[in-house]
Formats: sequence, structure tokens, C-alpha cells
Amino acid sequence: MRIKGIFVAMMAVFAMATAAIPAPSRNASMVTGNATSQPIGHYDFCQIHRNECGANRNAGPVAMNPGKWSLVRLVNATVNRTITPMTDKEIYGKDEVWAYPTTAGDCEDFALLKRRMLIQRGFSAADLLMTVVRKPDGEGHAVLTLRTAEGDFVLDNLASDVKPWFATPYSFVKRQSSYNAGRWVTIENGRDVLVGALR
Repeated sequence: MRIKGIFVAMMAVFAMATAAIPAPSRNASMVTGNATSQPIGHYDFCQIHRNECGANRNAGPVAMNPGKWSLVRLVNATVNRTITPMTDKEIYGKDEVWAYPTTAGDCEDFALLKRRMLIQRGFSAADLLMTVVRKPDGEGHAVLTLRTAEGDFVLDNLASDVKPWFATPYSFVKRQSSYNAGRWVTIENGRDVLVGALR
């Protein structure tokens, strides 16, 4: 598979590199609230991938080290470089299709693939959460949130760097529950403003 080959090649390059562990912040972690609606695209995805949408063993945010940070950055960069951005309309002829991309996909497809790759490499599903945000222009967008002992970080198809969630330009709306991948919760401190749910 194209992604696997590129991933192996990039792994060799990154193996010698060490990544600095980001410093904690007082706003390091998102504050989640009540249960909320599951995005329709994710609901449909769960009907196909039922084993990926159930209860998680939530042992708490992952303790990171330089090797894990290198792997996270590598996965983010690999998927961003190898998947061509395209809308669901362009690929499937309809809106809101959440799927694993092979050559092309939109924002949630990038995030789903990164999530799967990191789970395959030992990360807990409870620490890799699909997240719905709003861009500064109000458009909906999906990213992957990584829960760590240093705080929450975002893997984004629109950014080459893995950033602390509060260092992104987004308003955070909701994300998967760390306890159950098929359930979603609100984000209470998404931008310290009231943000309506995406429809």
C-alpha cells in the first residue's frame, strides 16, 4: 500500500530524531461536558465499523516521550502528504461520508486514518478522539484530538505541525467520549464562547 511504503521510509528518517515534549499550560486540556449528538457521518461510519465505535478502556491520558511524539508527528505528516484533499461530493457524489481514505478524502477521513494508524501502533482509542470544530470563517471542520498527560493536541490535515488545541484558530464544538467511541460530548471551553452544535 502506498501509505505503508512511505510511512516505512519516513520512519527510517525520523528514527534518529528526537522531539521536544511540549510544555504544559493552564489550558492544556479541553473541558468536556454533557452527551451531545453524534455527527451523522460518524453514525453511518459506525454502522459499517461497529467494532470501532464501542466502549473504550479509559486509563487516563497517555504519558508521552520523544519516541511517541516523533511517531505522532510522522503519522500526521505522512497522511497529510499522501492523501489528496477532496470533498465528499467530489468523491462520493453526496455529503457527509466518513470513511478511511486510500488516495483522497476530506478532513474527517484524514483524521480517521491517523486515528487508525496510531491505534495500530499502540495508542489507546480512548486517547484518539474525533473532534468537530469551527474554522474562523464559521465552516465546520474535523480534526483528531490526542489526549496526553501534557494536555490535548490536534492532528489536522490543514496544518503540518501537531499543536496544542488552544494554539489552533478553531472553536471547538464536540468530540468523541474517551469512554465510548460511539458517543460524543460537548467541549465547554472551546473558545470561551457559546458555539452552536453543527447540524
